[in-house]
Amino acid sequence: MLKRTPLFELHGAAGARLVDFGGWEMPLNYGSQIAEHHAVRRDCGMFDVSHMRVIDLAGGASREFLRHLLANDIDRLAPGKALYSCLLRPDGGVIDDLIAYRLGAETGLPGIAYRLVVNASTAEKDLAWMEQVRAASGTAAELELRPRADLALIAIQGPQARARVAQAAPQLAAVLGGLGVFQAAAVDQWFVARTGYTGEDGCEIALPAAQAPAFWRALAAAGVAACGLGARDTLRLEAGMNLYGNDMDETVSPLEAGLAWTVDTRAPRDFIGRAALEGQRAAGGLRQFFGLRLLGRGVLRSHQEVQTPQGRGEITSGTFSPTLQASIGLARLPAGVQPGDEVAVTLRSGPTPARVCRLPFVRHGKALADAA
Repeated sequence: MLKRTPLFELHGAAGARLVDFGGWEMPLNYGSQIAEHHAVRRDCGMFDVSHMRVIDLAGGASREFLRHLLANDIDRLAPGKALYSCLLRPDGGVIDDLIAYRLGAETGLPGIAYRLVVNASTAEKDLAWMEQVRAASGTAAELELRPRADLALIAIQGPQARARVAQAAPQLAAVLGGLGVFQAAAVDQWFVARTGYTGEDGCEIALPAAQAPAFWRALAAAGVAACGLGARDTLRLEAGMNLYGNDMDETVSPLEAGLAWTVDTRAPRDFIGRAALEGQRAAGGLRQFFGLRLLGRGVLRSHQEVQTPQGRGEITSGTFSPTLQASIGLARLPAGVQPGDEVAVTLRSGPTPARVCRLPFVRHGKALADAA
């Protein structure tokens, strides 16, 4: 039986088209997927992301645990700050990508040292891996992992997102006005983070599950459009953001997924996967991660072959971009391919030209030069 979020009844009442997403019954769209996409780019939209898992860390060993667990350096974080990181296998493969927040009394959550938000489809695997690493660390008594199934998560995204949230929940207005990008704070039992997965401004709010339906209704009354997984995917792809399972997995290292910037080797940390990544860098020949804009007719999709003078590549994600009015994709390409190069993608109709682009395609609602 599929799992359901605390907002499931509201999705059904709104006429959402519901689909199986990683074992969860989730809204794909509420009507026009393209209208939902444009709502986020031009105004404001909201997404139920309560299927994602919040994991809180408590105890004196939390910092050292994360310094070993994550490829990015947790020591960069002051209280209330967040970073994006990969959770790696010893061979450098990506177990998951996640956001980590440093908390504590300064952020309104005493007793919680850090908060992680991981993907829904990998949550159980992630927790099992964390427990294995914790047990092997010898500091299990000084570290507690707390999965927070009692919380709902709502993402509000778009140029008007913070203003609309303040209208729907006036108690959040002051904290929203003071948060920088990738910062977070608690207001009573609500956790407000200025993060997102669309390339637009906005916030993601964790709150007690029982309070989520009323907040969703208040957001709708404030003019926030309900958006489903379909728009979430086209938005994140325009923003050049990876989707776990498509653009990376346990067989791919972050160095070949456009995520080298999340691997911090400046500090002398022995994080899991470090030796493997350093070996990959030394060996050279790493595949590159770029965007593609199709120049002919058709739509880019996952697993389509890309033909380049340097060898074969592959589309990892593809879609039709409502903002660009063109088909775009993310691709893993051979070393030596450069932005601006013309390549060929194997579609059903045959090889079709495409242009290699830097990512993202779109930032704050505007097409970037490479994608235009």
